[in-house]
Amino acid sequence: MAGGVGSRFWPASTKENPKQFLDILGTGETLIQATYRRFSQFILPENIYISTNSIYTETVKKQLPQLPEDNIIPEPAKRNTAPCVLYAAAKLKKKNALANMIVSPSDHLITDEKAFQHQIEIGLAETSENNVLLTLGIKPHAPKTGFGYIQFSEESAATHPEIRKVKTFTEKPDLETAKVFLESGEFLWNAGIFIWNANAILNAYDKHLHDMYVAIDQGWEYLNTEKEAAFINSIYSTLENESIDYGILEKSKSVYVLPSEFGWSDLGTWGALSELLPVDENQNIIVNKNVLVINASGNIVSIPKNKITAIAGLQDYIVVDTPSGLLICPKDDEQTIKNFVAEVKVKFGEKFV
Repeated sequence: MAGGVGSRFWPASTKENPKQFLDILGTGETLIQATYRRFSQFILPENIYISTNSIYTETVKKQLPQLPEDNIIPEPAKRNTAPCVLYAAAKLKKKNALANMIVSPSDHLITDEKAFQHQIEIGLAETSENNVLLTLGIKPHAPKTGFGYIQFSEESAATHPEIRKVKTFTEKPDLETAKVFLESGEFLWNAGIFIWNANAILNAYDKHLHDMYVAIDQGWEYLNTEKEAAFINSIYSTLENESIDYGILEKSKSVYVLPSEFGWSDLGTWGALSELLPVDENQNIIVNKNVLVINASGNIVSIPKNKITAIAGLQDYIVVDTPSGLLICPKDDEQTIKNFVAEVKVKFGEKFV
């Protein structure tokens, strides 16, 4: 899934060039390129599909020239993850009635790729034999308030003892609730990575998001043909703007979770870099090393490679400079960056967000 805007990474991430197409970590590889490479180590390239907003189709082609053009699924309107997954699942089922699917964001970081592959393979073995909806849950190491949480029960899947039945989903909790979750040992972070077979997920849509299911199903004969685009363009904007989590997973009785550890981060905010990138002697994180730091500590600084910057006397700030915007914000206020983006849009226009 590569259709989001990543507004909490503004001003680097914008509608025109969102987070998944950026080298946020300064590694020489964009996030979507890293995600494609990670999966291509154990999934055939012809079986990797990118679902994205149609305005990013050319960007996907440019960044992933090895991807077959037919494997780009353009969405003509922004409609959250439920329509995105339904559309892809229907296409895959028509191609292969027994299709097994992995659904993954394109803009997350995974540092232990061998452990990730191992967990995916456990999940695929489960969903190839059973009509269950499986999510990967990350074992938490801190009471994070920026993640959703999954509570699991003692009941395990028949084929693998580590796979547990899901009891509840909780959206981003407050700090005290997150501490209770962590102490209980019954909760995992929701990584937004799902595994299921096409029949299982389509049956779940038929039951829980029936109108959406019918809207796509009525064009079954057009999927994977030259008439698909016209059909999708005619109905996609009418689909409910809903997440897969709320629309399907929180309602289904057949949801399981596989507790996992593979160095995961959703890279949701600039502050996430604090746990991922090396720091200098004053705990500053500098993305692109052309910054002179004087009597400053605990900052996250991202500056264009062609610009020299001096920062003095600053503590615990986020400083991000781009050709179209400059952000200077206390780290403690990073969750309000989305509000900044909305205000910039109102006062200065969409071209800056």
